[in-house]
Amino acid sequence: MTSVVVENELDIRGLCCALWRGKRWIMGLALLFALLAWLASMLMKQVWSTTAITDRPTVNMLGDYFVQQQFINNLDARNNTLNLNTPAPTVMDEVYQEFTMQLASWDTRREFWLQTDYYKSRKSGNTRNDAALLDEMITNIQFTPADPTHNTLDNIKLNAESASDANNLLRQYIAYASERAARHLDEELQGAWQARSEQLKAQVKRQEDVAQAVFERQRQRIGQALKIASEQGIKENRAVANSGNLPDSDRFLLGQQMLQAQLDTLQASGPAYDLSYDQNRVMLATLQAGPQLDKQFQTYRYLRTPEEPVTRSSPRRAFMMIMWGVIGALVGAGVALVRRPRPMLPTSH
Repeated sequence: MTSVVVENELDIRGLCCALWRGKRWIMGLALLFALLAWLASMLMKQVWSTTAITDRPTVNMLGDYFVQQQFINNLDARNNTLNLNTPAPTVMDEVYQEFTMQLASWDTRREFWLQTDYYKSRKSGNTRNDAALLDEMITNIQFTPADPTHNTLDNIKLNAESASDANNLLRQYIAYASERAARHLDEELQGAWQARSEQLKAQVKRQEDVAQAVFERQRQRIGQALKIASEQGIKENRAVANSGNLPDSDRFLLGQQMLQAQLDTLQASGPAYDLSYDQNRVMLATLQAGPQLDKQFQTYRYLRTPEEPVTRSSPRRAFMMIMWGVIGALVGAGVALVRRPRPMLPTSH
């Protein structure tokens, strides 16, 4: 009889037996690869990450800045320089917007690292390597803006080589961004204060010029009428109608005495101003005193305060050992299958 050998037949029993006979290869290579992964993880650079979540500050955190910025906003509303169709952002919104802008700014991150001992202690002196190190550190600070659609808030993440460094550096960076934002806000407040002062000064000057022109015109009319009355010898009031309703051409009929009294009263009282002039003068005096800058106000508040991370972000030692252990086991299985004894094919006589 001739035995027919099916070459492509899958022998499950034979496969399991071959793997069992090569279990030493499978276990040995799995342990070897896991050990190599452990050694590699010991040599890799450690990365620890910590995260903070921030939100807009409260009124009491802004101190004097809130009062003075609100004063500028009220002045704009009084002068109708605001667009009433769209609601104006609150002072807290404006402050927090500046803070998040600084928090995500590349220049803010770069200048922060340049003044830290963490970066200075890792400089090698090589310009190219130091620039690459600085770029890497800049990317280690990651800001993720809020997304209302996914119900997420503004968060900032920092990676460092130790848990304590990650915690301390993130706190320092947030404080640095807040101080930078406060400095820019103070500069904007000074500029807005100066601009409003110049605008109000020009407005007061226009009101004074208008009042002076009206005063000169009234004095000229009364003086001209007094001159005509003197020339015609009219000393007493000869006007039939009320003096307030007399046209300028008939004003001389009031007589010299009344006209002289009106002229003296006008000169004694001077130009007449309305209530808005007095309000603008008081407001101008306030603006000319200048703002009281407060450099210590806080432009944010924590919803999640940075803490030292408990677990390392990279390298993930246990994951690497398991992954490479599985790869070693697969390699060991391949070696066991290659070294398995092969059945002899029958020879025909």
